[in-house]
Amino acid sequence: MTVAIRTPQLLLREWRDDDVEPFAAMSADPEVMAHLPALPDRDAAATWIVRMKAHFVENGFAYWAVELPNETPFIGAVGLTVVRFPAPFTPAVEVGWRLARSYWGRGLATEAARAAIDDGFFRLGLTEIVAFTAPENRRSWRVMERLGMTRDPAEDFDFPHYPEGDPRRLAILYRLRRPAP
Repeated sequence: MTVAIRTPQLLLREWRDDDVEPFAAMSADPEVMAHLPALPDRDAAATWIVRMKAHFVENGFAYWAVELPNETPFIGAVGLTVVRFPAPFTPAVEVGWRLARSYWGRGLATEAARAAIDDGFFRLGLTEIVAFTAPENRRSWRVMERLGMTRDPAEDFDFPHYPEGDPRRLAILYRLRRPAP
């Protein structure tokens, strides 16, 4: 099944082979990856894309490649994934985003994430979607708040992908419930 989502400015679409190079370049940007697990080279970026394709086959959703039609065929990755580590809030589905730095500050992450959330609630029938980040990642938690997500500081947790002492280990959790019909 092919799924693509159009928003006023964006196209969230399936991954193509020609997305590997721009995704790897974006993933090599230390500012883009400052609060994300590293993808140290092209092979790691390509493997991440393969995982997203497999996640879509398994679950019917994943991160999409994000395109800015009439401007560029790739600006980043936005979508939903199953949280695959144990935490007090799991099982859960997470919304996430990463955009090339030249597209920050234009509302595009919020627009794409809103589309992914709407897809999760209305096509997939999810009742809740979470998001999390490091406390110092103010850009992301502002996106979460613009999406209408809420945070209870009592739910902050240790992100197991980072070792003890890594400042990214502490994560703040936001939640959004599906609107009532």
